[in-house]
Amino acid sequence: MKTNSAIVIGAGIVGLAMARALSVRGYSVKVFERSSRAVGASVRNFGMVWPIGQKDKLYERAMRSREIWMEAGSSGAFWHEPAGSLHMAYHPDEWQVLQELYEAFRHERPVKLLTPSEVSNMSEAVVENGLIGGLYSATELIVDPREAIAALPGWLTEKYGVEFHWNKCVSYIADNTIYIGNDEEHEADMIAVCSGADFETLYPEAFSRYPLTRCKLQMMRFRAQPDAWRIGPALCGGLSLIHYKSFTAAASLPVLKERYQRELPEYLDWGIHVMVSQNGSGELTVGDSHEYGSVHDPFDKEFINRMIVDYLKTFARFKDFTISETWNGIYPKLTDGEADLFFSPEPGVFVVNGLGGAGMTLSFGLAEEVTKAL
Repeated sequence: MKTNSAIVIGAGIVGLAMARALSVRGYSVKVFERSSRAVGASVRNFGMVWPIGQKDKLYERAMRSREIWMEAGSSGAFWHEPAGSLHMAYHPDEWQVLQELYEAFRHERPVKLLTPSEVSNMSEAVVENGLIGGLYSATELIVDPREAIAALPGWLTEKYGVEFHWNKCVSYIADNTIYIGNDEEHEADMIAVCSGADFETLYPEAFSRYPLTRCKLQMMRFRAQPDAWRIGPALCGGLSLIHYKSFTAAASLPVLKERYQRELPEYLDWGIHVMVSQNGSGELTVGDSHEYGSVHDPFDKEFINRMIVDYLKTFARFKDFTISETWNGIYPKLTDGEADLFFSPEPGVFVVNGLGGAGMTLSFGLAEEVTKAL
């Protein structure tokens, strides 16, 4: 009996998720990646699997992704921690939003409202001065994206027999065949294009018909905290409440946003909201900002990083604030509010893209959904 074959182009998180989902459905899968390892947005993020930020069916997709992340991490392939998340309130309007979110979520999600003392008991890193309370969610999972994205290919090979081909840039596809340079080609029954922010190499005309742009974010890493000190859950300031769609469940959110527009207009102008996660080595990842456009300069803006750190210090305190690295990442973003882009530019070829900043959170679940429809 012939086994169906599949080729996945791109070894970022979307490509890795598609490779897994296709393998589960019985395909013999090969992944082709233009670089020697994934170096794009999939390794330039917090490493947060973030169901708390997703609403409706996307929450279920995020929870399914979390299950798969847990399965892979529990195999020993990479460090992972089901740390949960903690949103803090330092103003009455922030606290009002957290209370409304608790009421909206509590019957379907593992959330809990916390007093200031309960927040402090959960995390020594939280600034206590002015703290009114917090909202804890148990669903959030933390990985180190650099470690996890590097380890997933080996896990996929061992568990599912996925075959990886590195340093292979696919420049053309026709008749279920991919072409690499002038003398290499590979054929498959199905081809999945998971090219991230690259809309120009493959099917540029098809990509141009969709409302896609690019988002540039700036982030930084603080060096490992001394004496194995841990912050506990991922920590979020009030600005994060106006960033995620699921938080629109709070009726008073527009009032909060109006205050931010008055008091922190420059933060909204640069799309800054501030969060921090901690990896297994004790390092802290902090960010981020959001700039939208088809082309971005490669340079970090020092004032954006300074704004991020200034806001961070309003709700978080560390043993060591030494910044060891700064960087920027660029990911594809749909401008029509949709959570993903899935289309077929020609028979047997499918494009999976447009997950925005939720690639780590949604990719595994999305891949299972779209492969069921093939």
